[in-house]
Formats: sequence, C-alpha cells, structure tokens
Amino acid sequence: MQQLLWIETLIKLLAGILLALGPRLTIRVLGLPRSETGFWPRLLGAVLIGLAAATFIEGRSPGSHGLGLPGCVIVNFSGASIMSTLLVLGAGPASARGRAVMWTLVILLILLCALEIANF
Repeated sequence: MQQLLWIETLIKLLAGILLALGPRLTIRVLGLPRSETGFWPRLLGAVLIGLAAATFIEGRSPGSHGLGLPGCVIVNFSGASIMSTLLVLGAGPASARGRAVMWTLVILLILLCALEIANF
C-alpha cells in the first residue's frame, strides 16, 4: 500500500510541476488543446501538486486516515472518466498525438485504480 502511495505522489507531482512551470510547452509537447493563457493549466498543476503533497503526508503518517488509497481511487477514477468521456464525445485534443496521450493516461489511471483497489 505504501508503495502505491509513493507512485501516486510521484506521478501527480511530476505532472503538476510540468504544468505549473511550463504549461504551454507541456501542452505543445503532449499535443493537447492549446489555452489562450497558462492560467488553467497552471491551476491544474497546482491542484496536482496539492494532491501529491496530500498523498506524501498520508504515506509518511502511520495510522493516518486521510486521503489514503480510497481517496486516490476516487481522484484517479474521476479523472479517467472525464477524460474518456471527452475523448468519446470528440471534445478532446484534435491531434492524433494528443488523443494518444489522453487514452494512455486513461488506461494508466484505470490500471492504477485497479492496483489500489486490490490493496484495500
């Protein structure tokens, strides 16, 4: 269980830092839809960094009843659900690379959810 929390922390922290520090470059490299400003991608980056901090604290606190794996499952499943819905409805990235990145993220989030559920 602790290992999954560390993986969760690292994934969210890396994505958050990339979006917070270089939103336009990150969006361009991944082929995602461009934003007029970096505000919303940076805001998402801040949220991801906050979630990473929460999972870090949970992982370091023995007996803590905070976010934990159930909270991570909810966050990951929500993200995967919204991303897959956007992709199915054609409201996702226009580029093939962007769609591939998004589907890859959906699959990875669902796999991570399955691993986390198996460790409850």
